[in-house]
Amino acid sequence: MKKLYVFILVMVITMQNATAEQIKLPEPNKSNAIMTAMNTRRSARKYQTKDVDLATLSNILWAAYGVSDASGKRTIPTARNEKNLQVYAATKKGVYLYDADKNELSQVVADNILNVFATQPFMENVPLVLIYTADKNDPNHYSAMHAGSAYQNVALYATTAGLGTVVRGLFDKEKTAQLLKLPENIQVIITQAIGWPEE
Repeated sequence: MKKLYVFILVMVITMQNATAEQIKLPEPNKSNAIMTAMNTRRSARKYQTKDVDLATLSNILWAAYGVSDASGKRTIPTARNEKNLQVYAATKKGVYLYDADKNELSQVVADNILNVFATQPFMENVPLVLIYTADKNDPNHYSAMHAGSAYQNVALYATTAGLGTVVRGLFDKEKTAQLLKLPENIQVIITQAIGWPEE
């Protein structure tokens, strides 16, 4: 009896799979700006030594975590409107914390710390590294989601602006946190290298 039941169950599942509808989707329309950016976005691993100018840096940071309307909404979705992400910009002139509300940078480290990210040869020429940090005590892990949204925004902007970028987890997070003098409760989530790609 048990064997008969198993046989019938297998036959029913097989018939269901055989009759399941399959829908062939039309080709995605990649003609608008955002679809084109998504279609052409690639990680860059060859960079020029050319610095990122201030206007471009402003665009990058606004794309990452800027204020997009008068109510204080950000350019990325924030779960429960929790603004628990901090974005630092590491350049040859030092490291700066981005204040989205004022659209300004405050220097937190006066030294060039870019060499701490040079764990791969292509990083030697990178002029800008964004460092995404947040509170360690984030029970819902919203900050990791926010960081992912931010670096994707930056990647899409970079693609449209002729910049190269790559998200990186291969670096010394503890050393970075020490250099930034981060409080004990703040952790480094991920970094993003940005620069002008070699042609």
